[in-house]
Amino acid sequence: MQTNQGKFKLAAIQAEPVWFDRDASTAKACKLIEEAGASGVTLAAFSETWLPGYPFFIRTSPVAGAASRYLSNAVKVPSRTTDLLCQAALRAGIDVVIGIVELNPETHGTVYATLLFIGREGGILGKHRKLKPTLYERLMWGEGDAEGLQVFERPYARISGLNCWEHMMMLPGYALAAQGTQVHVAAWPTSGSLALERGKGLLLSQAFAAQAGCYVIAVGSIINPDNVDEPYRKAAEGLARLPSGGSCIIAPGGAILDTAPHQEPAMLVVEADLNSVLEVKAICDIGGHYSRPDVLGLVVNGERRMPLSELGNESVVSTSSADEPE
Repeated sequence: MQTNQGKFKLAAIQAEPVWFDRDASTAKACKLIEEAGASGVTLAAFSETWLPGYPFFIRTSPVAGAASRYLSNAVKVPSRTTDLLCQAALRAGIDVVIGIVELNPETHGTVYATLLFIGREGGILGKHRKLKPTLYERLMWGEGDAEGLQVFERPYARISGLNCWEHMMMLPGYALAAQGTQVHVAAWPTSGSLALERGKGLLLSQAFAAQAGCYVIAVGSIINPDNVDEPYRKAAEGLARLPSGGSCIIAPGGAILDTAPHQEPAMLVVEADLNSVLEVKAICDIGGHYSRPDVLGLVVNGERRMPLSELGNESVVSTSSADEPE
């Protein structure tokens, strides 16, 4: 989608995945991506681990077979699944940021909460694995690294993203602000997460928009226990009782531009203007003129963490290719 004198459209896709079904969720995501393209959207964002769903079963007593099903529906990067998402973005002519459950290509026994960045040209721009899973999430997700802690230069703006409580950590957000992010995706597990603990998720999303001087797409999914398979339905009921709805798009500076309705699928679309970003950054650029690198600095280890290496050689463990089936 071409921009018009610095203006472009952002979309928060507040939708329910097909729980723990990679192929069905992929098909639904592709359809939503094409709908966003038809609405003139430039960048569309999905929630944390939208594909194939947030592991809500970790919050209750163990559900037999849940972990194995979760891993068996995880996504390799690259793979046939990511190819389908890229093709949908190409057909729609839009950029996409989508939360996926990423399978570790070396061990096939660990998954990550990963944000996948896809360009309208039909290719993967990059990915970011959540640095620190929160509370119960450590039972299911591995820790990420800073290989993907970066801003992606796009024709309309510089884009970035973090998962959920990565916004509590302060330093990852600063790393992105210092790279000049202009549109940021704050991906939450459910839209109700934005309202938890007196709106802490919303507060963190607004704080990022204010501090980084950028637009923020704060997006979560919705959950209906009736759409969850019987073995997991009881576990889903607890998450469903949380306030649902509330995905929103926030202006540079922190003002909420629009909010999705509660407990309803929605595609929230807002027109953004790059001039608004520049006006806020001109006043306070925390990675530029409003910083003191002579006093305080941040060092980021951007190397990929490898579980096995051989002295004098690169890793002896090979990664999967796009031609391998999932």
